[in-house]
Amino acid sequence: MTVLIIKGGKLVDIFGEKDGWENLLDSEIDVKDLRKVFNLPDEVNVEILNPEDDLFMVIFRKEKEVDVLSKTDALLSAIIDSTNDAISVADTEGKIVLVNKAYTRLTGFSPSEVIGKYATVDIAEGDSVHMKVAKERKPIYGVKMKVGPMKREVLVNCTPLFVNGIFRGSVAVIHDISEMIRLASELEETRRLVRRIQAKYTFDDIVAKSRKMRIALEQAKRVAKTPATVLLRGESGTGKELFAHAIHNSSDRSNGPFVSVNCAALPESILESELFGYEEGAFTGARRGGKRGLIEEANGGTLFLDEVGKMGLGIQSKFLRFIQDREIYRIGGTKPIKIDVRIIAATNMDLEKMMENGEFLPDLYYRLNVVPIFLPPLRERKEDFDDLVRLIIKKLNQEFGRIVEDIEPDAMRILKTYKWPGNVRELENTIGRAMINMDHDEKMIKKHHLPLMNINEAGVFMGEMPKESRLKDVIMEVERRMIEEVLKDVGGHRERAAKRLGISLRNLYYKIRKYGIKV
Repeated sequence: MTVLIIKGGKLVDIFGEKDGWENLLDSEIDVKDLRKVFNLPDEVNVEILNPEDDLFMVIFRKEKEVDVLSKTDALLSAIIDSTNDAISVADTEGKIVLVNKAYTRLTGFSPSEVIGKYATVDIAEGDSVHMKVAKERKPIYGVKMKVGPMKREVLVNCTPLFVNGIFRGSVAVIHDISEMIRLASELEETRRLVRRIQAKYTFDDIVAKSRKMRIALEQAKRVAKTPATVLLRGESGTGKELFAHAIHNSSDRSNGPFVSVNCAALPESILESELFGYEEGAFTGARRGGKRGLIEEANGGTLFLDEVGKMGLGIQSKFLRFIQDREIYRIGGTKPIKIDVRIIAATNMDLEKMMENGEFLPDLYYRLNVVPIFLPPLRERKEDFDDLVRLIIKKLNQEFGRIVEDIEPDAMRILKTYKWPGNVRELENTIGRAMINMDHDEKMIKKHHLPLMNINEAGVFMGEMPKESRLKDVIMEVERRMIEEVLKDVGGHRERAAKRLGISLRNLYYKIRKYGIKV
């Protein structure tokens, strides 16, 4: 390729292949007869750029070069058209100069309808990113808007184009998120279906050798055969949800949905829409077509209200009306919806005291407290402890893919000494952590596998401390005994001991010297 620079009718410069034309510099050039002047063969193409100007260019290209450029242009067009994301290119003024096939599929606009027009032409809702980039000359990412006559929801990323430091326009990649929004909606519906699945526990999954637990189990079995509302009482982690599942599975509603709602997990405004649902347009952000509430989802089955004591007074009042009338109104709705559902509630709070303080409606309390069942804390179920531990080990073996067979007596003694404020849930968490601490070929949970926090609280390291001891002295003594015990368990291996204690090896050496510990 050769480029001639002509000024005032004279050849002033030559770039590229010169072919001995330097002797023509400063000569008068007749642009009407360039082929003759430069003795050009037929296979050379001649292109004159802006010949009406005083200073202009002439480009000589061989047909082979033109063919390469044509093929390159075709290849670039094919690449742009092959992507599934819509692409639009605009000039320095924000006018569209190029779009691909995906753009047409997404927006419904053909190239002839948009090229040469400002980049607002395809926008149904939102502001043009091309126009903004043309003004600010900075990239813009993640802009949501609606495009085309169908108002497709899209996410747009737009970047400026610079050539040799000069701004030449912008390119936008347009992602169709309408499908993602649809999938998100389907995911929400799937989550609802998951909440509707059959309750997975039965009375056979409940360990009940202790007297208090046997009483609770017998009450639950009797009430399961009736439609009566049940209120499960007990500390956190005592198995209230387990009982709710078992009651549902033993009832004549066992083939219906079991919907669990944690009243403490959501703020009051969201809990109301989740429970009662809403109509389209009921509030800003309401889903098109409205939404069924969880009470409706539970129709024909069981609604389990966990942490019912956390329900706000406003929701309490509305829920009380539902229990009395057995019908609901969606938020923004005027049509009553009849509901047939069995209610099981659970709480670890003192509802009686809450009534006295005006925090819980007495009418709702009496509606829920038809059949109260009290679940004892783990510390009052000593007869159940061995069976519970082994049942948990069996369950966690399946979850973790392990082959743990049992727990040694010393480790069991430590577990039994501890008070378990978190009850069965905390016991399961502790055994799970112990199994994680085991090597894969170990089959017996031992004392050193147990989490140190639990061992300390069980009194293994504390021993007897004089009543007049200062707090500082007690803490130092506990720390010394803990380090000695861990070093003994790991056979004096300092790196393993430091890892078990959760401190650096350097810190461990310092404490060994500080307390005069012999290893």
